[in-house]
Amino acid sequence: MPRFRLDIEYDGSQFAGWQHQADQPSVQQAIEQAIEKFCGEAVRIRAAGRTDAGVHATAQVAHVDLAKAWTGDKVRDAVNAHLQAAGARIAILKAAVVADGFDARFSATGRHYLYRILNRRAPSALEKGKVWWVPKRLDAEAMHEAAKVLLGRHDFTTFRSTQCQAESPVRTLDRLDVTRAGDLIEVRTSARSFLHNQVRSMVGSLRRVGDGSWSAADLKAALEARDRAACGQVAPPDGLFLVGVDYPAVAEGHADQPAPPSVRSSDQLAPP
Repeated sequence: MPRFRLDIEYDGSQFAGWQHQADQPSVQQAIEQAIEKFCGEAVRIRAAGRTDAGVHATAQVAHVDLAKAWTGDKVRDAVNAHLQAAGARIAILKAAVVADGFDARFSATGRHYLYRILNRRAPSALEKGKVWWVPKRLDAEAMHEAAKVLLGRHDFTTFRSTQCQAESPVRTLDRLDVTRAGDLIEVRTSARSFLHNQVRSMVGSLRRVGDGSWSAADLKAALEARDRAACGQVAPPDGLFLVGVDYPAVAEGHADQPAPPSVRSSDQLAPP
């Protein structure tokens, strides 16, 4: 059975997250249904990261095993046709045959996330659901400087959902940058793995630094408290995007051609 890598983009606002839900729509279920309508196979697909309800993706990666050796273009176009017919805001950007050992989740070595904050008095008429609207002026430079205390290997219990199922709260944060372009503040973060709601928890706490209610020392104290009660407001899912996943060249390679260079990203085994 050939294994296909799927590169996927989706608007998470109409879904209860990536993973199957008993009574709510999920991205995974929508894609699996589209595949079944295309080729008649009931399949399970595995993704690099199980994004939470309302979280978006521009570069999710999943894999699926199909019985027939379709071309990648055929799989992409046919699945997209059924997704469009169902009204799902999901697009398969690319489908390609990969080596049997490729696993979208376990072969991944990192994942990147982007969080977008619209920082102006007026709400957005065009990007509702794609940004966190914060009308009070934020100091992005102060947020960026404070973010440095979270870099490196730490116990991130403070920034971890109480429902997180990870065995350990210890993670290594490789990147946490805050930049402003006009009214838009972007928070970009990378790590090998994230805890449940970690990105949104960090962004919510950085917002408190930005509005002046916290200092960098307060953020450090929150981290060192290792107590969920010390976390600032958890940012809403609206502004969060999975924007890249890394794979080693040997895992990234197609079954019939050399592997392209990997693209650096931030890691998530649980919803961030």
